[in-house]
Amino acid sequence: MSLYEHVFIARQDLSNTQAESLIEHFGTVLADNGGQLVDSEYWGLKTMAYKINKNRKGHYAYLRTDAPAPAVQEMERLMRLHDDVMRILTIKVDEHKELPSVQMQKRDERGERRERR
Repeated sequence: MSLYEHVFIARQDLSNTQAESLIEHFGTVLADNGGQLVDSEYWGLKTMAYKINKNRKGHYAYLRTDAPAPAVQEMERLMRLHDDVMRILTIKVDEHKELPSVQMQKRDERGERRERR
């Protein structure tokens, strides 16, 4: 099986619990097709750089999965059909990092930024 990372953006008018239930829903879709949800993070309601479907904000979610390609394709198909999901991004990775993602780290824990010119 291959390792994947997924990020999706859900509509802004959902509640936090509804957005988190989407994570569980897509995790069960993977499990039904022979994959597994390794880790998930709910990043919260964030302002986007531009409007998507007349929404200025969106609920961001991050999934780490270990699944065969057909299971990932089925999950992506269902995400595209779901009315609450606005955008999805899936990338294949060689390994999962155990640390929390950069979005979940506190500003002090992140590495130093380079100097501005």
